[in-house]
Amino acid sequence: MAPVNPTTAITYIGIGALIAWRVYVRIRRFVSRQKLSTRRLWTTIVLFPILVLMLLAASLTYPTSMATEIAGIVIGVALGLYGLRVTKYENTPEGLFYTPHAHIGIAVSLLFVGRLIYRFVQIYVSTSALAQPQTDFVRSPLTLLVFGILAGYYTSYAIGLLSWSRGRVLIKPAESTITATSERDS
Repeated sequence: MAPVNPTTAITYIGIGALIAWRVYVRIRRFVSRQKLSTRRLWTTIVLFPILVLMLLAASLTYPTSMATEIAGIVIGVALGLYGLRVTKYENTPEGLFYTPHAHIGIAVSLLFVGRLIYRFVQIYVSTSALAQPQTDFVRSPLTLLVFGILAGYYTSYAIGLLSWSRGRVLIKPAESTITATSERDS
């Protein structure tokens, strides 16, 4: 095996540290009560569908990849809808809060991170991977399946939270704490 270039090693360590930090932040967010942020919800609702459409367009010549991405989206939406049902909702004088079901969000995030780590290791080990075109990403049905699950989950979950915040409940939640000021004072 050839010696590792120090610049390459530092780059991989930096990317790994960034991914580890984002996973930590994401997991911490999934196990704690959160104040509803419509800005973050809208970012999710806009960003993920754009990425999905870009990947679908890039995978037009790879029917298997396209089909697995669509299957991933369907699975992700189903998980998002289930996640909305088991989320704890709170309407307090301080604002709207929700506590997501930890297991679903953590599983989806770790599935995606695991696939990313696998791809980084695959690129690091294979010297020919750097010479291959970037379209290789859309040839990988497993990668697109995992991304579809992630995108479907986060988008449907964000749409559900936004609907709940505006008083339009799409799915009857399993547990909800409504303590609006007018209700407590009467």
